[in-house]
Amino acid sequence: MTAGESLAEAAEVGPMTTSARRLAAYKLRLKTAAIAYGKPLPTHVTNGDEEKLPQFIAAFAKGLPHNSLGEPDIAAYDTLVKALASGTHSALEAVPLGGTTKLASMQTAYAFDLEGTDTHMLAIPAAPAFASAQQAAEMGEVYWRALTRDVPFSQYASHPLVGNAIDDLNLFSDIRAPKVAGAIDADTIFRGSAPGAQNGPFISQFLYQPIPFGAMTIEQKYTTAAANIDFMTSPAEWLSIQRGFAPTAALTFDPTPRFIRNARDLGEYVHRDFTYQAYLTAALILNSYGAAALDAANPYLSSAKQRNGVTFGAPMILELLARVTMPALTGAFFQKWLLHRRLRPEEFAGRVHHHMNGAATYPIHDDILNSDVLGELMSVYGTMLLPAAYPEGCPTHPSYPAAHATQAGACVTVLKAFFNESFVIPNPVVASDDGLSLVPYTGPALTVGGELNKLATNIAHGRDGGGVHYRSDGVAGMLLGEAIALSILSERGEGNHTEPFSGFSLTKFNGTTVTIG
Repeated sequence: MTAGESLAEAAEVGPMTTSARRLAAYKLRLKTAAIAYGKPLPTHVTNGDEEKLPQFIAAFAKGLPHNSLGEPDIAAYDTLVKALASGTHSALEAVPLGGTTKLASMQTAYAFDLEGTDTHMLAIPAAPAFASAQQAAEMGEVYWRALTRDVPFSQYASHPLVGNAIDDLNLFSDIRAPKVAGAIDADTIFRGSAPGAQNGPFISQFLYQPIPFGAMTIEQKYTTAAANIDFMTSPAEWLSIQRGFAPTAALTFDPTPRFIRNARDLGEYVHRDFTYQAYLTAALILNSYGAAALDAANPYLSSAKQRNGVTFGAPMILELLARVTMPALTGAFFQKWLLHRRLRPEEFAGRVHHHMNGAATYPIHDDILNSDVLGELMSVYGTMLLPAAYPEGCPTHPSYPAAHATQAGACVTVLKAFFNESFVIPNPVVASDDGLSLVPYTGPALTVGGELNKLATNIAHGRDGGGVHYRSDGVAGMLLGEAIALSILSERGEGNHTEPFSGFSLTKFNGTTVTIG
């Protein structure tokens, strides 16, 4: 046997011939496609506001032509809906704009993904109706988030403005926020409902701990916006932005990078982050904890001869984080554009402002009309418009569900599948009131599962603090993202690896446990 023959023979070592491998791959794709095709068709429901209410007052229409009250032009909105129904590029290009700002990512709603459940096969609840008590409560919460934007999280128990917010929000008849003994308090206000999200510091450890980034370590200090500068509080500025014109104001940045210590800092983080930024950094931090932080089902924990260098290791985790973000986005934008088209908080605030000053009459629930938050807004800004953290306000796509939240739900689900949710975070910290340093946290232990859930809710509801989303946008988005990630993990766990593996086990956002794959 020649040396060349020996090398060729060695290159063919393996349990399958090339043709057998091709057939096996084909059958695996057929199997996963058949499983997806066999799932029942969903029932997609909306709140019916678009059909029931006049002038499309409850529909997202930012960027279209508007009248002087900020109500969308009926013909322009009709053209938008017909274009969305056609799904053609030419029809969408024909939608009339009111200014220079383009509508965002409409064609994303039609995209296919070839792994996991097709996102059009996943349903979420209808968005709260325009006239509902839930909508009123969610708007009240967004208003109060804006007014308390510069209060350090560590001062929530003592700050009088936060105390006013707690008292007022507890008067709303349908506020679906976490509570203690039936009431919102300083430990639960503006927090998420996922298990562990109410424990310890407001901000997750994965937004505080140093990031092991290859050959360097990154301190999590971020550029943030200067305090006490908000936007779109004048009717003229608000109307111009609704019509799609560029803002005339600009952010003023704090020259000193800071650890995230208040809602303005968090809002600016989620203003400029990239798709899976927070979860990439969380994965790098978790990987630095070693084998003890891995999920017990990881097949390499019991291997005497092999370690998890690729499959079931960091490369697989990091790839999956990036992988799930695209179906999370396509799934969110399908719901946004083709189903719900929910108006953004800044649009709803315009309805409140004009209703209260007598310029129009809208079916707004009394809970928000009687709220103390409106008087607080008038005393500070002279209007009942929503103080925006960003000069441009919200993006030019509908509110429900939140895309940030959908990505959060997907990525955190991936991380919970690979890591030990009971592992206790070492050396926990919290930001000082000025955000210049981290100080030790000395309360009850913080676990990986709880801090990952907190991370998801920080990112999801951090957008509420910026003034661009409501609570239910984040809740629905996280659950949609979770479902997307579970479907992809299920396919990854079924037959596309050779390691002995009992399946991914994790705790869902509703507190139930599941094993898949």
